[in-house]
Amino acid sequence: MVDITLLVQSNPKLWIVLFSLVVTILITIVTYFFTDKELVRSIKAKQKSLREQMKVHKDNPQKMMELNKQMMEDMPKQMKQSLKVSVITIVPMLIFFGWLRSLFATTTIASSWIWWYIVASLVFSIVIRKIFKLD
Repeated sequence: MVDITLLVQSNPKLWIVLFSLVVTILITIVTYFFTDKELVRSIKAKQKSLREQMKVHKDNPQKMMELNKQMMEDMPKQMKQSLKVSVITIVPMLIFFGWLRSLFATTTIASSWIWWYIVASLVFSIVIRKIFKLD
């Protein structure tokens, strides 16, 4: 049986990027299946329209307040969609990050593994979200 610690220590940068890719794919899959994509798209379209109207009416404080109020009405719906994914993934992620911290504690990137993870996951997230059409 292969010892994962030895593999990680042989090339920690590669492994943290691979872990980041796998976790990003899993979270994107959870997001894909637990988010009402049509609702999110309609809210984003409405928000975009309201922002354009705000640009036109920037000199009219009354109209701006009305438009801003309309924008705020959709915030709870949008937050509910993102919170669903957070609730599902928070405990597994906490356990996973505890394991990663201990796994990379004795590697050459012990003090910077989290930054490697963050940068890699941001890059992967952008690409994978485009593939899944979540943006």
